[in-house]
Amino acid sequence: MSINKSVNFRELRENLSDVLRQASLGAEFTVTSRGKVLARIGPPPHAGRRPIGLLQGRIRMSDDFDETPDDLIDAMEGEESSQ
Repeated sequence: MSINKSVNFRELRENLSDVLRQASLGAEFTVTSRGKVLARIGPPPHAGRRPIGLLQGRIRMSDDFDETPDDLIDAMEGEESSQ
């Protein structure tokens, strides 16, 4: 439920509890004053820990992902490649 609404500063002061309640339910607000954007109010980021194994079976790791090529090591150490 990502609804983006615009609210001016005066309306925000008068309806703060309602704006915060709606934001906690997923609404997003742009707070303005005299036509200028002051802030954005939205739902909190997802809280809590992600379950282990959430991407199981979706990620493929290369067989050589932990092997660093010699020419790359030489480059990091400031040596010229032997090729």
